[in-house]
Amino acid sequence: MSRFFFFAIATLLFSSCDPAALQRTLDTLSNTPLSNEEIASGLKQALEIGISKGSDALSARDGYYKSPYKILLPPEAEKVAQKLRSVPGFNNVEEVILEKINRGAEDAASKAKPIFVNAIRNMTFKDATNILMGEKDAATKYLKAATYDQLYTEFNPVIVESLDKFNARKYWADAVNTYNKIPFVEKANPDLDDYVTQQALAGLFAKVEEEELNIRTNISARTTELLKKVFAKQDDQ
Repeated sequence: MSRFFFFAIATLLFSSCDPAALQRTLDTLSNTPLSNEEIASGLKQALEIGISKGSDALSARDGYYKSPYKILLPPEAEKVAQKLRSVPGFNNVEEVILEKINRGAEDAASKAKPIFVNAIRNMTFKDATNILMGEKDAATKYLKAATYDQLYTEFNPVIVESLDKFNARKYWADAVNTYNKIPFVEKANPDLDDYVTQQALAGLFAKVEEEELNIRTNISARTTELLKKVFAKQDDQ
């Protein structure tokens, strides 16, 4: 137990429950400086909550497809779609592939959580303090720098598997290869893997940033006593 706990007990015992003494005790406890461990633990707790919420939201059905994080088609998709609207089997290629790539991203999103959590748990006290007292997106920037390459490496094969699960890569490759046979057109790239992986990660970090901003600015989002105490330090700066 900490010295502050013993101080509180002693005050209560010897004050005969005098309200003024009790209030002084509470004021002392509330103004107790945060320990390094509390700051680091509080921030890590906040980030893990945000990561879990973000990952769960994006991995749910329509988490990408019907949300602000929807993955749009590659730039060349519109010209491919326009040319193929009169070709049997590809007359609705734009909407079909749009849904397929977003379903693939939703399927893969849950894989990001353990990678983020590992990065969060490896934070130093200095990292945590810099994030707590930094810009509103400091944690998101930290996580992006610490995890992007690993996320891409882990995410890409999952995206490929997920796209194949929804037949997205074959459908798009068939559409583009059909388009590329049209005389005089500028050839399009049939490879979706890298594009969808990058767009899925962009959406993932945008969602993380949203959750970070929420816990920094919305007091009701601080659901534990430690979070309230740690983020009060940020509020007071």
